[in-house]
Amino acid sequence: MFLVLIRRELLANLMTFRFVVAMVVTLSLVVANTVVLIADYERRLASYNTAVQQHAQKVSEAETYSEVEGKIRVDRPPNPLSIFNAGLDRRLGNSIHVRHTLVPTLWDTQSHSADNPFLNLFSSVDLVLIFQVILSLLALLFAHDAIAGEREAGTLQLTMTNPVSRPMILLAKYISAMACLILPVIMSLLLALILFSLSESILLSADDRLRIGGVLLISIIYLSVFYLIGLLISTLTRRTATALMVAMVIWSTLVLIYPSLIVFAVNRIWQTPTQLEAAYGEIEQTWERFERERMDFLERDPVEDDNTGYDILKGSGSRGGFEPSDSTTLKYFKAESRNLTQVNDDSESLVPHAKAYYQFAESLRIRAAERTGQVRQKALEQVYVRKANLAKNLMRLSPALMYDFATEAWAGTDFHSIEDFIISVQQYRQTVINYFHDKAAFSSRQWFASDQGEVDWSDLPQFSYHRADVATDVKHASGDIACLLLINVVLFMITVLIFVRQEV
Repeated sequence: MFLVLIRRELLANLMTFRFVVAMVVTLSLVVANTVVLIADYERRLASYNTAVQQHAQKVSEAETYSEVEGKIRVDRPPNPLSIFNAGLDRRLGNSIHVRHTLVPTLWDTQSHSADNPFLNLFSSVDLVLIFQVILSLLALLFAHDAIAGEREAGTLQLTMTNPVSRPMILLAKYISAMACLILPVIMSLLLALILFSLSESILLSADDRLRIGGVLLISIIYLSVFYLIGLLISTLTRRTATALMVAMVIWSTLVLIYPSLIVFAVNRIWQTPTQLEAAYGEIEQTWERFERERMDFLERDPVEDDNTGYDILKGSGSRGGFEPSDSTTLKYFKAESRNLTQVNDDSESLVPHAKAYYQFAESLRIRAAERTGQVRQKALEQVYVRKANLAKNLMRLSPALMYDFATEAWAGTDFHSIEDFIISVQQYRQTVINYFHDKAAFSSRQWFASDQGEVDWSDLPQFSYHRADVATDVKHASGDIACLLLINVVLFMITVLIFVRQEV
């Protein structure tokens, strides 16, 4: 009898107009948006490849070690799975300058391409957003009359005259409706994969295909939540019109209103000017201390012939702010064409002083940058990361947002992926500093002059960045997935308990 109920409910759902609407709307939106998203990804990938070549060319053109400061720039490749859930892959910067005078953080990210506003308008509607909004609404439409409709039509009493328990009736309705809701999701993902195969730019690894399977699994769990919400409403109400009205209110609140309300409330409540002012003050003190130590060194290293030009070296440099730089220019050196710096005959005797100065100053500058980097990271955590985490945790009261966060983590487009990129850049910066130390670059003539030979950059370490493995992303998504599963179990149990105690 249970299988008969499932077959009856399944045929009833398949023959309804809402199932046709679900298929047509979902497939149309997925295909149209996938085409636009693939074009956008190809554009971003081309921009990334161009940026990598340009940045490598700029490094090769540097003739001295100091000239490369600010020219080393690393880029984050676009994630092909951002087509499913864009997450933060497009919202945050994808390029960072690598300097020994600055520890990079999220504040220093830049975008290496100008976005097309027309493409941005459409690419913001990723595939997960379609499932999140459209299919959740369709799940409520499938469920709102599951019990209330039969109660109004009088068929519920007839069904219960058969030897089948009430929990089995609910389970049969759940299985048949979910089969109808899963079908457009599976077909949408298959069409998306077919479109992927037509693009030469999108190369999916085995891990990527596993992630897509994870997106499908999370989507099914998410649709189940909204169907069970609709089933609970249908069980509690006596009329389908009432059930539909209540379902629309709950859907609009959970999917549309609540997320925007949380963002607005957190932005109004969370005030951060004092933290920023304290961070700026601490950074200013660090660079003031650097400047004093630098000047003390110059005082201890006088030039014998009382050349007043050495005063320029004493007064050079800069301090403060989040992006310190050294604009030191020796009066004894003249800049010629192609940024070639040569030592004047009159200032050859001052080269040992310049070597000693740079060896001391650049090492001191690196230590100051490390201290300010800690301050900047702490300020970033206090001002932005904690604020974002608070908003994110409050948003988790909505299943729609839990679904978004889970698929974002599974696809590798969440904040953890951006953090991994920042950490990789910080590690690469240290690698470059070690490279300078191994070359004795800070104390060499080639740090400030190329008259005895330009720097050979062929052995400069290359930057590499790899996304986290599937196991790591599953760990990040596991909390939201577990919550969605728990909501499913709780909703079904509550619905069963209410339905068992009701009079038909």
